[in-house]
Amino acid sequence: MTIPAASTDDNPRTRAAGRTEPASAGDATQSRSALVGAGAAFAAMVSVTIGATFAKLLFPVVGAVGIAGLRIGLGAVMLLVVLRPWRRRVPRSLRLGVVIYGITLGLMNMLIYQAFARIPIGLAVAIEVTGPLGVALVGSRRMSDLGWLALAVIGLTLLVPRVGEAVLDPIGVAFALASGLCWALYILAGKHVAATLGSDAVAWGMLISAVVFVPVALGQAGPALVSPHVLMIGIAIALLSSALPYSLEMKAMQRLPAAAFGLLASASPAVAALSGFLVLGERLTLSQWGAIAFVMAASAGCALTVRPAPAIEDLPAA
Repeated sequence: MTIPAASTDDNPRTRAAGRTEPASAGDATQSRSALVGAGAAFAAMVSVTIGATFAKLLFPVVGAVGIAGLRIGLGAVMLLVVLRPWRRRVPRSLRLGVVIYGITLGLMNMLIYQAFARIPIGLAVAIEVTGPLGVALVGSRRMSDLGWLALAVIGLTLLVPRVGEAVLDPIGVAFALASGLCWALYILAGKHVAATLGSDAVAWGMLISAVVFVPVALGQAGPALVSPHVLMIGIAIALLSSALPYSLEMKAMQRLPAAAFGLLASASPAVAALSGFLVLGERLTLSQWGAIAFVMAASAGCALTVRPAPAIEDLPAA
């Protein structure tokens, strides 16, 4: 990120020396914070996509709901052990927000895994990303942001199958759209609670998700869900798809405006399509591979031009 040049100092001795004041240390710190947030958001996308791709390999064994619930439950255990959020009290005013955050987090996972079971991962994420793109569009106030958004929309359009190509399962499309709505709510709720709770919000949110959705997963998958083989793979998936990315996303939410976070999330279809090809052999058409370039360009442009997050007291309530 470019640091704006400082204006000329009003001090006569500075003017006489023919020098201008350098950018303040605070501006440099804010710029670094924004870049760290952008990097954390992208790393989270890569991690969660790789985990989801490997999770699809277990769908024939325990089903989409089963592996989603296992991911949520094991991810909650990991975060509780590492972060120990009970050491810091959750303010009463944020408790409802944490509950909403946790439920939308879990529901988002359940819905997108149902979509993965029916349509290719890259296309499912391309549809799901309409949620954060909506957040970005509503929150945008600069023409440059709209330009990056336009590139992402072009990319998403190219990911849609052409006439004559295989028709997507409409139920899978519906699940992906519903997951996108939950993703938008997750961003807004997460931004609200992250300002005060930081990474603790992730642990509490995952715990709430586990309490709500793990019983559902056990009811559908049965004893196979807790077999040693499935549990071992589930630990790796939970680490890649839940514990690590959600912690990274929380760091990003603390440093980036919701609109910028949503624009960065537009890279998810490209990352998912590449992971699906390498791990699952899900091949894309030439136009869909071309879409990867548009989406990645939108993500890179946003990362380079994102502004530092406003002060906590200036953040809007979710």
